[in-house]
Amino acid sequence: MTVPFAINHYMGTNSVINPLPSFPQKFLYRTTGCVLIIESLLLFAPVAILGSAINWPQSLSAPADVMLPLLTQQAAAVRLGYLLYLLYSILFWVVALALVRLLSHEEAYATWLRVAAGFGIASTIARCLGIIRWLAAMPALATLYVNPATSSQTRDAIAVVYRVLNDYAGSIGEVLGVSLFAAPWLAIVSLIILQTRRLPRWLGFFGLVSATLLALQVAELFGVDLGAFITVSVSVLQLWFLLTGIVVLRRTPR
Repeated sequence: MTVPFAINHYMGTNSVINPLPSFPQKFLYRTTGCVLIIESLLLFAPVAILGSAINWPQSLSAPADVMLPLLTQQAAAVRLGYLLYLLYSILFWVVALALVRLLSHEEAYATWLRVAAGFGIASTIARCLGIIRWLAAMPALATLYVNPATSSQTRDAIAVVYRVLNDYAGSIGEVLGVSLFAAPWLAIVSLIILQTRRLPRWLGFFGLVSATLLALQVAELFGVDLGAFITVSVSVLQLWFLLTGIVVLRRTPR
C-alpha cells in the first residue's frame, strides 16, 4: 500500500480534495439550507431600516449637503441598519463556503470549487470594506459638516472628501463585492449543479441567470450609470438563495 493510497484510504478522498473539513451529511444539508434561507431574508432588515431612515439605496447617489445632515439626524438607525448589512455580508462567506462543501463530493470539480470558494471570500471582504465607510468615516464627516463652527470652505472640502470616499468605497463594495466577485462564485456553483445534478437543474439555470445580472453591474467601472439596476440583480440573487435553501432542506438525508 503506497503512502498516497494509505492517506486516501484512512482519511477519505474528500478530506484531501475539499476546501472544508468533512461533516455528517445530515448536519451539512440542514446547516446549509438554514443559512441560505436566513441570508435570503436577512437583507430585508437593513433595507427596511435604512430605507425608512435615509431612503436607501436611492440616497447613495445624493450629494453631501443632503446626506451628511441626514446621517446625523438618523445616526442610531443608520448604525443599526449598516451593522445588520455588515452581518448579512459576513454571512455571505458562510453561504459561499457551505455550498462549495455541499457540492465537493466530485473529485473532478475540486479545483473549480476551490476557485469558487476564493471568489466567495473575496466578495465578502469587498462587501465589508464598502460597508465600513458608513460606520466609521461617514459619521465623522457628518459630525464635522453640521458643526456650526465649521467654515464654508471646510464644508466644501468635506463635500469633496465625501464624494470621493463614497465613489471609491461604493465601487469596492457594490461593484467588486456584490458583482465582480460574487458573479463567478455563483456561476461556478451553478455550472457544477448542472453537471453533478446533486441539486435540481433548474437551480443551476436560475443561478446562471442571476450571475449574469450580477456581472452586468461591472459596467459601472467603465462609466455606465445603471441606476438602481443593482436592486434588481440582488433581488434575483436573494430569491435564488431562498429557493436553494428550501430545496437543500427538503433533500436532507434521513
